[in-house]
Amino acid sequence: GSVASLPVAKDGSLGAAASFIQHTGSSVNPSRQKEPHAHGIYISPDGHHALVPDLGLDKVLVHALDPARAILRPHGATAVAAGAGPRHFAFHPDGRHGYCINELDLTVTAFRYDPSAGTLEAFQTLSTLPDGTTDRTGFSTAEIAVHPSGKFLYGSNRGHDTIAMYAIEPDSARLRFLGAEPIRGKV
Repeated sequence: GSVASLPVAKDGSLGAAASFIQHTGSSVNPSRQKEPHAHGIYISPDGHHALVPDLGLDKVLVHALDPARAILRPHGATAVAAGAGPRHFAFHPDGRHGYCINELDLTVTAFRYDPSAGTLEAFQTLSTLPDGTTDRTGFSTAEIAVHPSGKFLYGSNRGHDTIAMYAIEPDSARLRFLGAEPIRGKV
């Protein structure tokens, strides 16, 4: 439930933490969201903010980043649906959009990112599973990736053992579900 920043010396070694931020709060799922659970940290394409999906808070937190001094400071947060459990985040190559995969409710949320204000605005949430998938027992999501072309988004479905595939609309950055491809990893 916390993030820290450490300076990197010229020889590649890490210095003492330049900043430390402890997230606080909880959300609606008492077995998975009784406290903060930061899952990763993603530097914005402009280099001025660090985004932190926090599964325990149902928020993507935005921290201002001073890269020259390796300092983070709280800047804001954007909520996803209660019980969604944001896990990982991926920026679109345009630097103005991003996508968060939500582990607990098996969805992807699309955001507009304003680099000058350092804010996120959610504008779409879609399932990572095909229509008609009713038994989700033991399912969750994990990784998310935007294709370098900016035309496609992929997300992993654990338990369902598939990769969710989306087309990214070029003008709006909205997602269109293309399907879920089996990974064929079970023996």
